[in-house]
Amino acid sequence: MKQSVNMGYVVFLSVVAAIGGILFGYDTAVISGTTEIVKSQFGLSTGLEGWYVGCALIGSIAGVLVAGMLSDFLGRKKTMLIAAVMFSISAIGCAFCNGFSDLVIYRIIGGFGIGVVSIVSPIYISEVAVAEKRGTLVSLYQLAITIGFLLAYLINYFILKGSDAYAADPSTYGRMFGSEYWRGMLGFETIPDLLFLAVIFFIPESPRWLIVRGRPDKALKVLGRIYPSREEAERQLEITRASIDGEVKSEWKALLEPGIRTAVLVGSAIAILGQFMGVNAVLYYGPKIFQDAGLSGEGSMFSTVLVGVVNMLTTVLALLIIDKVGRKTLVWWGVGGMIVCLLCIGTYFALGTLPTWFLLTFFLLYVFCTAISISAVVFVLLSEMYPNRVRGLAMSIAGLALWVGTYLIGQLTPWMLENLTPAGTFFLFAFMCIPYLLIMWKKVPETTGKTLEEIETYWTK
Repeated sequence: MKQSVNMGYVVFLSVVAAIGGILFGYDTAVISGTTEIVKSQFGLSTGLEGWYVGCALIGSIAGVLVAGMLSDFLGRKKTMLIAAVMFSISAIGCAFCNGFSDLVIYRIIGGFGIGVVSIVSPIYISEVAVAEKRGTLVSLYQLAITIGFLLAYLINYFILKGSDAYAADPSTYGRMFGSEYWRGMLGFETIPDLLFLAVIFFIPESPRWLIVRGRPDKALKVLGRIYPSREEAERQLEITRASIDGEVKSEWKALLEPGIRTAVLVGSAIAILGQFMGVNAVLYYGPKIFQDAGLSGEGSMFSTVLVGVVNMLTTVLALLIIDKVGRKTLVWWGVGGMIVCLLCIGTYFALGTLPTWFLLTFFLLYVFCTAISISAVVFVLLSEMYPNRVRGLAMSIAGLALWVGTYLIGQLTPWMLENLTPAGTFFLFAFMCIPYLLIMWKKVPETTGKTLEEIETYWTK
């Protein structure tokens, strides 16, 4: 019998948690518009340029290391509040910092917020969602990330376009939007962050976390808002209780159980491999790559805006079909398309005689294939593939793998573009798609339409 669910309330909870993804996306993508001017202003070498881009990822790694423990100890809601505060400190600090060292420190603080929210927001959404819509609802988080990307690209474009008007203005405002326009780009994040900080207070704690922490009465109140039928709310409470099994175990020790250990290793593998398929190299260094292809500074920034538009619109499509087509089917077709596009982009740089529209076409097709497959699927899979009692810790481990990979790409891409050439770099990204496909084929189950408890049974049977 079809469950009676208050979907309006579930969507509201999911949207609030997903706003953290806007901050994630903005903080990640805004850096692409600031690298050249920061490099010029502070006289950075190629290595220091990579450090400027990658320093926030050090914070992200620290964030994911503690996010699971924080969310398991404090709760999902309070941990999201901590992330929101970190974003505020970072945005304001970057806008008014005194030098490169201070800029790096504030970027690391923002990265900590990214790491925390990248774990906690998808967990929260997966724990309030119903099985039939969980893929779509968790994908709201990925959609929010792409909205953050696009917002960052648009802010970068318009600030750069108007920077000449304030170039001679010595005031703080003039520096922020003129001679040192990177300050305005980084500082604008304060606006979406204040929105996130405000709306978190309007959502309850995750019912699954409340059950795990022995607070069934509070959990039942939340479930009662999701399932108007008290009978159904009580049934969901008992199902979750049964999945916990009343076991008194060290959560860290539980990670070493055979089935759970396999799930953690598989999740970590797809998380880290996904970063070596070129996604973040495009997000971080898109303008630089377009400039290497011969576009002007403003032209390269506008091309990056197009990347953001395609990324966001494709994510909307993925959100609509992920619970109908299935996670693994999207990966097969999407990663296959990524390989073709990466080979074509590499060929463009290798030959050096093809028109610019060829590069832009396959760049946008690559973004389409990425957004409809690995970008849409990864947070859904990671948020739903671990048992209740270890979900926070397991997500932190997989998230750590993801951010280590992201840091390495952020740090190494300038070196690869310089030493492997752009052609060699994109051919390497194409090759790295192959092990990702093999792991998805052999090790990852199809989770579409299954409850979290059914997925747990798959790994622990």
